[in-house]
Amino acid sequence: LYLQVKPGGDIAALSGMCKCLLALENERGGVLDRAFIDAHTDGFEDFARTIEETSWHDIEAASGLTRGDLEEVARMYAGAKRTIGIYGMGLTQHVHGFQNLALLTALLLMKGNIGREGAGISPVRGHSNVQGQRTVGISEKPKLVPLDKLAEQFGFEPPREEGHTTVTAVEGVLDGSVKGFVSLGGNFARAIPDQGRTDPAWAGLDLNVQIATKLNRSHLLVGSSTWLLPCLVRSEEDRQSSGPQAVTMEDSLSHIHGSVGKRTPASEFLLSEVAIVAGMAEAALEPNPKVRWKDWTADYSRIRDLIAETYPDEFHDFNARMFTPGGFYRGNAAREREWETDSGKANFVAPTTLTALGQAPGSGEFTLVTLRSNDQFNTTVYGFSDRLRGLSGPRDIVMINPEDMRRAELVEGQRVTLECAVGDASGGTRSVPGMRIVPYDLPDGCIGAYYPETNALVPLDYHDVESKTPAYKGTPVRIVA
Repeated sequence: LYLQVKPGGDIAALSGMCKCLLALENERGGVLDRAFIDAHTDGFEDFARTIEETSWHDIEAASGLTRGDLEEVARMYAGAKRTIGIYGMGLTQHVHGFQNLALLTALLLMKGNIGREGAGISPVRGHSNVQGQRTVGISEKPKLVPLDKLAEQFGFEPPREEGHTTVTAVEGVLDGSVKGFVSLGGNFARAIPDQGRTDPAWAGLDLNVQIATKLNRSHLLVGSSTWLLPCLVRSEEDRQSSGPQAVTMEDSLSHIHGSVGKRTPASEFLLSEVAIVAGMAEAALEPNPKVRWKDWTADYSRIRDLIAETYPDEFHDFNARMFTPGGFYRGNAAREREWETDSGKANFVAPTTLTALGQAPGSGEFTLVTLRSNDQFNTTVYGFSDRLRGLSGPRDIVMINPEDMRRAELVEGQRVTLECAVGDASGGTRSVPGMRIVPYDLPDGCIGAYYPETNALVPLDYHDVESKTPAYKGTPVRIVA
């Protein structure tokens, strides 16, 4: 069953499903996992009361779906023995994206579908180490890192203050409080929102270091001291003084895999990321007998030994297990129904809004959803055939349904300018000109355009109120013919 939810309407759609489940439980019983709810969750009664008091009229208006459609989905879910809730950026990249995830989690908790074989919640990850880096302490949140352990191991006092998110880092570049920037791969300047404002600001950095495997647009935004440091690709052989090296990654299902590059490096002068970072650190920091940059560069297994020492429950015998077929399982507390929350239980969070949008489109406005094509990985576009959508050719297009085209007096192939309809203190106009109208099956009041080409339309301060994730899936815009 395929249903098109209005942009930002997922909170309402999920609330409607929860409302149906509560009604079915009242009618016949046995729908909810009461034993699980009583033993493992907190806040269910308040959550249920909020959902029951939410009107179907409001749910239909916010979701763009009918009560009948949502009841059909809810009955399918009620009859399923096991369910996996899979989500991607369509839920997270909203001003109230956190509430999208809270409702999806609640829907699964109602039937005990977390911590049970064949069930659970799973994000769609893109990069092989989006998850893995957080696992070993790369985080802006000090409470997620074993700082006392690190202080003991390495004889220094780790910073305890909150670090930067993408949004706060860019705010710092804009206001001058961020003086230096070191990038480990990626195309940061194109992945971020508000590029019309941010592009000139990079020139104000005292230091900009880009460590990368291939050239991208971020490397062209230079300042007074800008360094581009090419490094080995993971598929290339990484040979250090102790011999060939291996690295590891963590997949979406919390399994750790080893990886050994086999290809001849593109240049004999290429260094690995480890060698570059360790070399920079050794040159910049005072000597510390507990911090052995050269030894770690010579043999990456020594780094893995330290990870195992820091996280013994998850990474014991790291080097011995890294090439386990299928990867070795790191573990996940929720799978064991161990809840790492203040209440010690899984929390039901009642919605405070039915739309994840920060600003509903006004008269003559549309909600922009930025999209990736199937020939694309993050900001890297490998081809111009979007087989997922049956489209091909240049990416400077605006997808819009035919009825909206008619109402806006637009014709296929017409060139238009997109303008952001969000007002903020920064002033100025955010616009992307030269976009071509393409009819496409989308909900009313919604347009689609490619990421990162239309990132400039999303204001930097238009982001999730909890996580600061930019709202790439729900920005109000105008079409100017």
